[in-house]
Amino acid sequence: MSKIAFIAPDKQLFLQGKKIIQELGLHHKFDLYLARLNRGIRIAKKLQNEDIDVIVCRGGTARLIIESRVNIPVVEIPITGQDLAQVFHESKKLTGLPHPKVAILAFSNMVHDIEILSTILDIELTIYPLKTVEDLPSKIAEVAVTDADIVVGGIKTILLAAKKGLMTHLIRSGDFSIRTALLEAQKIMLGRKIEKEKAQEFKALVDYSLEGIISINKDKVIKVFNPTAERLLNLSAKDILGKKIDSILTFINFDTCLLEGQQSIGQVVQLGTIWISFNIAPIIVDQLIIGAIIAFQDVTRIQEMEARIRNELITRKFIARYHFTDLLGVSPQMIESKRIAQEMSLIDATVLISGESGTGKELFAQSIHNESQRRHGPFVAVNCAALPQNLLESELFGYVEGAFTGATKKGKPGLFEMAHTGTIFLDEISEMDKYAQSRLLRVLQEKQVMRLGDDKYIPVDMRIIAATNKNLMELIKEGQFRQDLFYRLKVLTMTLPALRNRKNDIQYLAHHFLEYYKRRHFKQLDISDSGYDYLSGYSWPGNVRELKYFIERLVVIASEKWITEEVIKKYWHDREEETELPATASDLPPLDNDLLPSEDKRITDALAQCHSNITRAAKLLGMDRSTLYRKLKAYKIEIKKSY
Repeated sequence: MSKIAFIAPDKQLFLQGKKIIQELGLHHKFDLYLARLNRGIRIAKKLQNEDIDVIVCRGGTARLIIESRVNIPVVEIPITGQDLAQVFHESKKLTGLPHPKVAILAFSNMVHDIEILSTILDIELTIYPLKTVEDLPSKIAEVAVTDADIVVGGIKTILLAAKKGLMTHLIRSGDFSIRTALLEAQKIMLGRKIEKEKAQEFKALVDYSLEGIISINKDKVIKVFNPTAERLLNLSAKDILGKKIDSILTFINFDTCLLEGQQSIGQVVQLGTIWISFNIAPIIVDQLIIGAIIAFQDVTRIQEMEARIRNELITRKFIARYHFTDLLGVSPQMIESKRIAQEMSLIDATVLISGESGTGKELFAQSIHNESQRRHGPFVAVNCAALPQNLLESELFGYVEGAFTGATKKGKPGLFEMAHTGTIFLDEISEMDKYAQSRLLRVLQEKQVMRLGDDKYIPVDMRIIAATNKNLMELIKEGQFRQDLFYRLKVLTMTLPALRNRKNDIQYLAHHFLEYYKRRHFKQLDISDSGYDYLSGYSWPGNVRELKYFIERLVVIASEKWITEEVIKKYWHDREEETELPATASDLPPLDNDLLPSEDKRITDALAQCHSNITRAAKLLGMDRSTLYRKLKAYKIEIKKSY
């Protein structure tokens, strides 16, 4: 614990200081010493090795401690005009003379404007200045042969003068001066504590840095030489500190940095068997260059770290980049889908997302993860259709050494393990084979996995978000998907609308993609209203993905600056004709089979009400004619015209 040392040159000041310290409630922060002059210096030097932040002292003892260059700040108790006035007043009382002749022996820090004060108080004053303690005997001898009525000064002066038979009076400090000095010392102690904390923080940063760090002063003398610098240069800090940098790093020129303040960044040089990259920067205080700092690294180590980090980021893709703000759309269907997904993100339960390809299932999954309580954990995305079935199981569950031919040494953790504390996204889960489905079911039930070839389970804590572009109920009927797994996955479900079912978003998205690709490809063009209308009239079987890539192609290949319907037709060679498309996941009702009859009946009721007029029935149902045709085909509803 940091403390303040109070060194009193006389007993009266010692007791006075002790009393004020207790009054201020600072007794636990102070150590008190009774010592004067040379003995005070010895104590101050000893305190340098102890936990003392400030020294409080007075008079000649304070001055001598300061001149001894003790590396602890000293707060002087000032001798104020009030203190001197008190001395002169008491000198008159002691001598009984209205105009006594006063001799004062003092160091320069003890008296200020004393002549003016003596004139005001009508005192005949003679000052005998002191430079060292050794001056005292000779100065007292001078005073002894004069007609001085009284000698005033510090305790040493009083003792020597009294031996000569001279009348004496001790200069004392008032309570106000002592209290002011003590409070000032406390402020300095707090300031030094902050400096120590910053110094320790800097030392920790330097000592544990992976870079070699060397600091030099303006004379090129080494002041800091951290452990990494020791290891890279194969030198010991204790042998290097205090030496000139030119004798250590002969291949680096520091003159430009120290004289002109110029930085040197990213320099590479071979040092023995290694290559190092180093930076040099000036240390500037109050616009003056006081030194420089050199930071350097082993280039080979940097390359290895970069390769490892890059491989992990590329191969594992454990970061979810998308948030709900990235999901674009102004249609009621899109707004409602985002609202539902945001509600789901607050609940740590399994999610099943259905929707056609290109509707943004993974974007929704990433957004749910980034809004959930698992946002700081990994996001592991797995495309079950992209991995061969013979590899899917080993990738999901991992394997131990020797589990199969070609297994890497030491085995490999599976993606479920890698998703621990985070989210695993199983895209196109309908493509998973029946055996992998059974193992996934066990993971959902037991919250643990077993690597291939292993005989023990590993607990995992993760959230599963699955996605499909197929109707899982139909796959269950066909025996291609496990019913028990379906109900395990179907905790929170949502169906993303196809782009053709949210016409309001087509122009909005087309404009967004147009602006994006114009900036990316440095092109200038705009789409007319007729062009947007033509785009909105298309069913976009590939959904947002198809629209996005078509707009990019249009931006790249179009030579016209104004894109009309005719221009779009000119470059849209692969546009599909509007035909009745087969029913897909986003056109079908929600996954709960109990809801199927309700839409079936709603459609038949609308047809009956509209006398089987498709256009009027579609308008009544709030859907396009093409959508109604697909649903009629899906539900096998026959149209019976009535006239």
